[in-house]
Amino acid sequence: MIKGIIFDMDGLMIDTEKLLARFWRESALEYGFNMTDEILYGMRSLSHSVAESYLKNIFGETFDYYAIRKRRIELMNDYIEKNGIEIKKGLFELLEYLKQNDYKIAVATANPIERAEKYLRKINAFDFFEKIIGGDMIENGKPAPDIYITVCREIGLEPYECIALEDSPNGIKSAYSAKCKPIMIPDLTFPDDDTKSMLYGLCGSLDEVINILEKEKEYECVGNF
Repeated sequence: MIKGIIFDMDGLMIDTEKLLARFWRESALEYGFNMTDEILYGMRSLSHSVAESYLKNIFGETFDYYAIRKRRIELMNDYIEKNGIEIKKGLFELLEYLKQNDYKIAVATANPIERAEKYLRKINAFDFFEKIIGGDMIENGKPAPDIYITVCREIGLEPYECIALEDSPNGIKSAYSAKCKPIMIPDLTFPDDDTKSMLYGLCGSLDEVINILEKEKEYECVGNF
């Protein structure tokens, strides 16, 4: 029985993955590094420590991860202050449905908790969530399972009772390893065969998750008959 729904944030609730890619590319270029789409897509949802190793393996030890990341944050913050944040299709339809049907709702994001809360308040979604866990609140970030295990413990549910909503392969791997039920709503890329093998569901937008939950209810009713 599904009792909880756990949301990723970037690329899932808010259309920020394209901004992350854009400003990582711009900030890296200022330091003399060319970040291709392949490199950018490969680092989605990675924790800072994993992302640093990932990029240094590609560019070498001269890649100053934290300086370039700091510049990326400056560029992105400036853009968001001027232009706001785009909300992904179906977000509030799904949140309202979950609230009306008494699901526990939480967030598991690689973002630091301060930034996650800021963005969720900015789009008026903060109050829907029972718990928000940021990447700076755990030891091992995505693709490790720690963040999902932590969220499930905080909301009082077992991982198998929770659906995890993600847009990236690294997020899916994290949720699957924690034994949650991962549903992917692709953003910049579609799942490869390895990612597909981990999926509980695949949707085109967040509101399509409602159909999966309604079917789950039907199965539960039949099982209880």
